[in-house]
This record gives sequence, structure tokens and C-alpha cells, in this order.
Amino acid sequence: MSFKDLPESARPREKLIAHGAAALADVELLALLLRTGTAGKNVLQLAHELLERFGGVAGLLHAHTDDLRSVKGLGGTAKRAELAAVLELSRRALAERLRERPVFDSPATVMQFLQSHLAARPHEVFAALFLDAQHRLIVLEELFRGTLTQTSVYPREVVTRALHHGAAALVLAHNHPSGTVEPSRADEQLTRALKSALALIDVRVLDHVIVAPGRALSMAERGMV
Repeated sequence: MSFKDLPESARPREKLIAHGAAALADVELLALLLRTGTAGKNVLQLAHELLERFGGVAGLLHAHTDDLRSVKGLGGTAKRAELAAVLELSRRALAERLRERPVFDSPATVMQFLQSHLAARPHEVFAALFLDAQHRLIVLEELFRGTLTQTSVYPREVVTRALHHGAAALVLAHNHPSGTVEPSRADEQLTRALKSALALIDVRVLDHVIVAPGRALSMAERGMV
């Protein structure tokens, strides 16, 4: 079943044209991308099923292609490619904003950018935003990957990458697959160790952001950096 089979008032395309994209729920925006459902299931039902199965938009867009291929209605490559393209466009738009102005001119953009890269990962990933002297983004680099519960982070490697990029400052970041964003004692200890190591080469640690699906926490805002 496609959009034309739905009542006009329930069609996301017409709603978007009348009220703008912000008026649409996640399921409606996803339905616009999918365009058609499957036999016995309209496109809104398919979109809802996908969001439920993958834990929301972030989980769906970070899902492995093999996971998407197993879903009836996403067997073809076209829809999977479109979902991947939308995510990449979003990432690039956020990255452009962070390269144009100091990161703390738009802290919400920093959070969104980090969530789009890290929040839905099934294992811990430790990354850093390398910043220039004006605190504009040079690059986001994933440095270490771990298990569901911990990541081994080596300060020497972080220092090496900061020198490689000619960074003047960093925003550290990692995800918590458990869903909580509360910093652990190990997170606090790691932040202090990295601050000390990077201070030796005159590189500042501005923040350490912890992300999970739908949430993020700034350790700097907590007075922990």
C-alpha cells in the first residue's frame, strides 16, 4: 500500500507541504523516504515497525545493511541506500556548521553531531573533535573501540593525533550503549589523565561529551572538566 491508498489527511507529503517538515513525526518523515509499504501493510505501518525494531531514527540509520536486508520491505538496495544518504547529508550539514564557527557558539549542534556518529553504536566508541585555535572543527576522529562496557584509551595516541592535526583544543566524546549518560568514575579519571597529557603540548580539553540514543551529557557543564 502506498500514500495514495491513505486518506488525504493522513498523507505525510500533503501534511509536509501544508505545514512544513517540522510538523511531521519521525514515523511520517521515514514513511516519506520509504514511499511504499508491503502487501497488507501501509507505508506508515512499515515505518512504525522499523522505528520500533531499531530503537528509533538513530538506531535505524546506523543499522548494518545486513540487518536492513532482513526486513520485509527493505530487501532492495534503493531504500537502504536512501536511508544511508539521508544520514550522511545530515552529518555533513552539522560538520559544516562546526567548521564555520567556534563549537561553543552552537553547543546543541555539537551534541547532535556526536549523537549522529556515536549514539546508536552497539559497543563503546571513544572519539575526539579536533579543533583549531578559533575552536572550529578540524575533524572528528574515532580513536578507540571497546566492548559493551569499557574502552581502553591510550593518552599517548590521543596526543599523537592532536599533533598530527595541529589541534589547539579537543572535545572528547564517547557513547554508553547501556543508554545512560551519567559519567562513571572511570570517565572522570580518563578525562583528568587526558587533560594532563594534552596540557604538555598546550592543547586544551574543552569538554567530554557522553551520548546515548536520544540523550547527551556535557561533563564541562557538570564542572567535571
